[in-house]
Amino acid sequence: MAENKQTMGFQAEVKQLLQLMIHSLYSNKEIFLRELVSNASDAADKLRFEAINNDALYGNDHEVKIRVAFDKDARTITISDNGIGMSREEAISHLGTIAKSGTKEFFGKLSGDQQKDAALIGQFGVGFYSGFIVADRITVESRRAGLDASEGVRWESAGEGDYSVEQIEKAGRGTDIILHLRDGEEELLNEWKLKSIIRKYSDHISLPIQMMKEGSDELETINQASALWARSKNEITPEQYEEFYKHVSHDFGAPLTYTHNRVEGRSEYTQLLYIPAKAPFDLWDRNKRGGIKLYVKRVFIMDDAEQLMPTYLRFVKGVIDSADLPLNVSREILQESRDVKAIREGSTKRVLGMLEELANADEQEKKDKYATFWTEFGQVLKEGIGEDFANKERLSKLLRFASTHNDSDVQDVSLEAYVGRMKEGQDKIFYVTADSYAAAKNSPHLEIFRKKGVEVLLLTDRVDEWMLSFMHDFEGKELHSVAKGGLDLGAMEDEAEKKEHAETETQYQDLVGKMKEALADKAKEVRVTFRLTDSPACLVADENELSGNLLRMLKAAGQAAPESKPILEINPQHPLVMRLKYEDAASDKFKDWSHILFDQALLAEGGTLSDPASFVKRMNEMLLSK
Repeated sequence: MAENKQTMGFQAEVKQLLQLMIHSLYSNKEIFLRELVSNASDAADKLRFEAINNDALYGNDHEVKIRVAFDKDARTITISDNGIGMSREEAISHLGTIAKSGTKEFFGKLSGDQQKDAALIGQFGVGFYSGFIVADRITVESRRAGLDASEGVRWESAGEGDYSVEQIEKAGRGTDIILHLRDGEEELLNEWKLKSIIRKYSDHISLPIQMMKEGSDELETINQASALWARSKNEITPEQYEEFYKHVSHDFGAPLTYTHNRVEGRSEYTQLLYIPAKAPFDLWDRNKRGGIKLYVKRVFIMDDAEQLMPTYLRFVKGVIDSADLPLNVSREILQESRDVKAIREGSTKRVLGMLEELANADEQEKKDKYATFWTEFGQVLKEGIGEDFANKERLSKLLRFASTHNDSDVQDVSLEAYVGRMKEGQDKIFYVTADSYAAAKNSPHLEIFRKKGVEVLLLTDRVDEWMLSFMHDFEGKELHSVAKGGLDLGAMEDEAEKKEHAETETQYQDLVGKMKEALADKAKEVRVTFRLTDSPACLVADENELSGNLLRMLKAAGQAAPESKPILEINPQHPLVMRLKYEDAASDKFKDWSHILFDQALLAEGGTLSDPASFVKRMNEMLLSK
């Protein structure tokens, strides 16, 4: 029927889109199969809808399916469906023009920058035209359900300026899309390759996607053809949930816990979210994409939709299936969409709810699970204090720390438990930061707190200093570093103690002045302290300056750290300090002892001496002196 063949020109926008897409989206060329399978699934959905009132559309073929085939000799891949199909007019309308609102505005934004334009193309949607990423010619043969076999249509184009349309004989309804591959795309002419792409992108299309087994006449269904998350919870066994977790996470172990919900309201979506029992090796790579697979109406869109979950919950695995987002949603659309924002907020709250259920449970099994979670992911969760202001209060209740209450480095003390144990008259939550549990536990700053039985949190994670810059109090109680500012025990000090301290400070006023002069190059200030009971001295940071621990971390990371001198606090009850009080301030011995006390205090808090040789020399001289 060659006399029916017509050559027609593409709509101008189609030409522009084709050229941009071929060059800009090539780096993710596998999406062509996802797009064409999704279109085939849509065609099946349309047939099912129209057949509700006209069952004759099915003819003698009620089993709707998708088939993928390849021919190495002809260098073709064929995607076939027995869905609604197209008439001649529909083929011209659907394949030759872009009928979308905002088309002109879309093309007006194109800049010629491939990377930026690729983002816009993804935002606009590519659909059928994605086939030209891998094909230099596409043939479409289709027949609309309900039309005669003689009313089939063949549409063909090389993706340049025009396309041809002709009437053909087609026995069955539906559409065959034949991709004539470009040179260099031979890897796609492979049974394993096509099956892996289908399983990756279209595993949960509800229709069976079939391929012929190579070397046989037997058809094989490649996808599961059933979305587990779309089924009712009471139809799914714990074992099935566990197996699905292994599928989406590539984890060999079972998850710690999971949640499966259908959310209805302004945004409609289904979520199946898992918390792993073990941290992945790349947990600390903050540039790593998230672990959430995004589906739209059961069609896979992307497997690392980080916009659906905040960075501090990057360990969460699972699926979110939206009923509202467009099929060709891009990462740029995800960043700007109100629906995505609602999904992100809802999913974040759901994950925090799962963690709260474990953290606040009475059952030992759940308590143990939360302890496991905290060991694996606690440091990551702490990032949320600075990143998620809306959930800061909920997150603060999930935090766990080591403390002087337990003689263990296990982080199992909550802020609520700490507040519940606060001493009468105590109005602050005290903490100390260090680079190890041993350094924190043995810090001289804790001596007065041990004497008075006041609990101190021992913070040793690298993220703690950063977290504390965003969390200044808990339930109205200020978080206060025992290594910053002057000692203020508030109502825990009685009047007699305060009077005694004032008298002692006066007695040591001269010594403080002399030591400050001797240590002018090291110490910002020297003062008497009553926080020490066993150590002769300690270093503290001024109230508004960075702690010594944070300064060391910044320098170790190669980051610029502000230059600041610490304050040396001396214990007036220690024999070394009492002896120094009577030394001649002009003598070398006085200066050496002053430097030794400073260097010892620096070592005690985990610092590094700038001149260790001088320290050793002074110590040896002092040990040999009478």
